[in-house]
Amino acid sequence: RAGRRRALRCCRGCGRRGEGPAPCSLPNPPPPRGCRAPLTLRSPRRDDLLSSGFWAASAGAVRAPLGGGAEPPALCVCYGLGRFSGCPAARHQLAFLLLLLEELGVPPGRCSLFDPAFSAQEAAALGELGLRLLPDNEEGKHGIEGSATLFYMVHCGKALYNNLLWRNWSEGALSKMVIVGNSFKGMEERLLSRILERDYSYIAKVLKGTEEVALPAHPRYLDTFNDTSIHWFPLHKLKELSPEVWDFVEEPMYQDCDDLEIIRKDDRADGGSPVAAES
Repeated sequence: RAGRRRALRCCRGCGRRGEGPAPCSLPNPPPPRGCRAPLTLRSPRRDDLLSSGFWAASAGAVRAPLGGGAEPPALCVCYGLGRFSGCPAARHQLAFLLLLLEELGVPPGRCSLFDPAFSAQEAAALGELGLRLLPDNEEGKHGIEGSATLFYMVHCGKALYNNLLWRNWSEGALSKMVIVGNSFKGMEERLLSRILERDYSYIAKVLKGTEEVALPAHPRYLDTFNDTSIHWFPLHKLKELSPEVWDFVEEPMYQDCDDLEIIRKDDRADGGSPVAAES
């Protein structure tokens, strides 16, 4: 089982479990067997998404937050994309991100990414696409600072979502966020309530203030986008939550969490991206 877990984690894009594997903790891990297609900048699987009809089928879900009153995003943050130079599934997720930015009118230069597994080649490729890299491992604790922000977090660990919610734990901030990632409803269904409330309390507390629309199932992308939903937090729903929900704002520590699906910044000596060390 341990060997299988390590193999899954070497290719972040291939989310075959409901929660999706965490990024590989090894610097520059080799792509796993079956994920060896070369990196191509000109068309990172964009044409595949368009010709298959998957993007057209997903467009309604993508636009749902705007129809539900969410403010159009001005910025985007992407966590956990994975080793897209060696994994077609991760490149499909990158292509979806680029289409998403185009659909929502967010310039690539206002989209920042972080994954501790990125190589120098992948960092350069993202730069050629006009995207930016976050310099440090925020562990998901990215404050929106008043700007409507889209978070793209396909197959990330639950702790990243929980940390993100904690960092922006207010009605005003949450109402300006849209999260594309693992279904919160799915987390609620799969986890015992006492585990969810103990280890991922901010996910548990925000469930009643969340609107969620699942991406459509497509036979070609069952592993790539399984369990993926669009989430947003309408202000009127947040205001219906009890005052006690907002009173407790202690930073998550995960001391009792048995299987933490996150790479902590202390796992690397410099707390930053391996790209910096390779440059």
